[in-house]
Amino acid sequence: MADTHHTFCRICEALCGLEADVEAGRVVALRPDARHVATEGFACPKGLKQHRMYASPDRVRSPLARRGDRFEPASWDAALADIGARVRRIHDEHGPDAIAMYVGTAAGFSVLHPVFAQGFMQGLGSRSMYASATQDCSNKFAVSREMYGFPFTLSFPDLDRTRCLIVVGANPVVSKWSFLQVPNPARALKDIEARGGKLFVVDPRRTESAKVAGEHVFIRPDTDVWFFLSFLRELAAVGGLDRARAARFMKGLDEVLAIAEPWTPERTARVTGIAPDVLRAMVRAYRDAGRAAIYVSTGVNMGRNGSLAFWIAECINAASGNLDREGGTLVGRGIFDFAAFGRRTGTLLREDRSRIGDFRSVNDAFPGGLLADEILTDGPGKIRALFVTGGNPLITMPGAGRLRRAFEKLDLLVTLDLFVNETGSLAHWVLPATSPLERADLPFIFPLLLGLQRRPYLQATRPVVKQDGDQRDEATIYLDLCRAAGKPIFGSAIAQRALELVTAAQGWFHPDEPRSIPQELLLSAMLLATGNGTFGRLAEKTHGILRPPHRADDFLGKRVITKDGKVNLAPEVLLCAAKKLESDYEAELARAGKLKLVTRRRVTTHNSWTHNLEDFAEPDGGTNHLYVHPEDAKRIGLSDGDLADVSTDVATVRVPVRLLADLMPGTVALPHGWGHQHAKGLSVAQKTRGVNVNLLAADGPERLERVSGMAHLTGFVVDVVPARGPKDDRSWSGLPEEGR
Repeated sequence: MADTHHTFCRICEALCGLEADVEAGRVVALRPDARHVATEGFACPKGLKQHRMYASPDRVRSPLARRGDRFEPASWDAALADIGARVRRIHDEHGPDAIAMYVGTAAGFSVLHPVFAQGFMQGLGSRSMYASATQDCSNKFAVSREMYGFPFTLSFPDLDRTRCLIVVGANPVVSKWSFLQVPNPARALKDIEARGGKLFVVDPRRTESAKVAGEHVFIRPDTDVWFFLSFLRELAAVGGLDRARAARFMKGLDEVLAIAEPWTPERTARVTGIAPDVLRAMVRAYRDAGRAAIYVSTGVNMGRNGSLAFWIAECINAASGNLDREGGTLVGRGIFDFAAFGRRTGTLLREDRSRIGDFRSVNDAFPGGLLADEILTDGPGKIRALFVTGGNPLITMPGAGRLRRAFEKLDLLVTLDLFVNETGSLAHWVLPATSPLERADLPFIFPLLLGLQRRPYLQATRPVVKQDGDQRDEATIYLDLCRAAGKPIFGSAIAQRALELVTAAQGWFHPDEPRSIPQELLLSAMLLATGNGTFGRLAEKTHGILRPPHRADDFLGKRVITKDGKVNLAPEVLLCAAKKLESDYEAELARAGKLKLVTRRRVTTHNSWTHNLEDFAEPDGGTNHLYVHPEDAKRIGLSDGDLADVSTDVATVRVPVRLLADLMPGTVALPHGWGHQHAKGLSVAQKTRGVNVNLLAADGPERLERVSGMAHLTGFVVDVVPARGPKDDRSWSGLPEEGR
């Protein structure tokens, strides 16, 4: 008979409460927790089948050493000794910055993992941190630092009380609400309309979210900044700004309005495709609502002007009086004031500049789009060793083909993962990590420290099952790597010694369990230090406990950590970046007749994580498709099911076509996260036939957005023609590859 355990999902921001049935030490079923204090019985297909992914025979269960083209199991002692010796040699011969780390999205959905990963790099004295955020969200961090003084000061829409919500470049029904925990996003959208509120979904595709509720407005991909500029201009013209509130709590409004002044709706319509009367109607709805919010996500973030677009959107919410207002946008409270802590300690506020391109670090990390150059370019600080933790950059990063060639030249590549994925297939060592169901945890940093939850709550989970091999949690792995390299965690010999002692004690009390840092003890210390009791006491509340609800008038004049305590609507770095808007506009006019490509995802896929389960890989025939509007297909000479070659100045991919009238003409869509043919340890995913869309995107310093270092991963121009030959399903581009 199965025992039922309560836990929560850690695949995405939604953190859905789950019930897990366990038999003979294995999870046999997952169900939504109907009594959870916040998620109330909602969960998505990925979360409910994740246990089957973790139980795959492909799962890495012991350290793996690459021997030629094969991997051989090894002991932890052998792995740590070899990695430690290589790290010491590279550190001594080339300096600490020659050792780099790439932190992927999966690392973020745990509390201790990113903390100890950073602690390892601090122990080495290396500044060479790279993060997946520069693929999808660093623009928000960079802009928030300039406007509010801290990169993790992130506003969010007050969904329960707003009377007008404008969603731009987001599809929460499929992708959930980026950053913000919102269970059952479809219901959240419907509720706005049900209480008489206005909802607009601005997107180049009539998305699943647009079909659920609201009015859909087409916009040409990667033109969002001009939409927001004309929106701000019109809002000022119709008296929609709260100048008294802006004067009290903000500075720089006149400078921003001066930038917006030339961008009339008639002028911006030439590039956005949004008719002036439609834009003006949206402005009036936003103004008249009294409680309104604009929300943007990855469709905006990953464009050519992601930082500028997000900046103007934030200025609209702030200058209209909706920031820190009930029904507008709020700034939550975590279990302690993280922004004040950051200002006091310098956390996430480093001023380092990259060796290549002179980019400022964002959240103490450099742009991932520089990683190939940093490996391939000789000189002091050249990267020679790379640790990849919780990510798969060969599928998720721009210039994937060039990056693969760079990884092959590393002296040391180590991945911490559950599987040997595309990146791990090139690694010298693959270190086996525990799954989310095998570790203790709290909700990750965004809800825990920033309060980014629709309904604030706390929950603790113990491991649902024990690991079925010699896996270790990432915090333990990084503590052990520090010992092996002779570099103390966090750069502190005291911390290293203390953590080794408590880890040894954990082994004494639990001799039959794999080596592990006492995770519950560390998480309990965090809770106790912030007045939230112990981990054990919280874990007894199996459905979570509610925290105080969000409050309006709780941020402005109180928790803004700029030097003068005011929101800076006109940061100098953004004013300078805005000087290129005219030239960008002219370039956009010149591209008017060309196709632009956007990405998309299915509800059963999450970046590159889930294709090793047949249920998630096969519904589309084991491949992604190029979605083309029927009008564009007719003009190009394509029919449904044909093969097409999709090209940029970087690469070409060959992919089957599907017609989709939900697209704005002039737009094609190609789902990301595919292209697993190079993965040696994903037996299901390796047989899929999808292509890696990020082969088409450019990396390198000249192709990244200057403010945030983000790559241009959506809304870029492509050439689409009928395929010039058959598709090679063994290739991640769909084209024959040399040297196979």
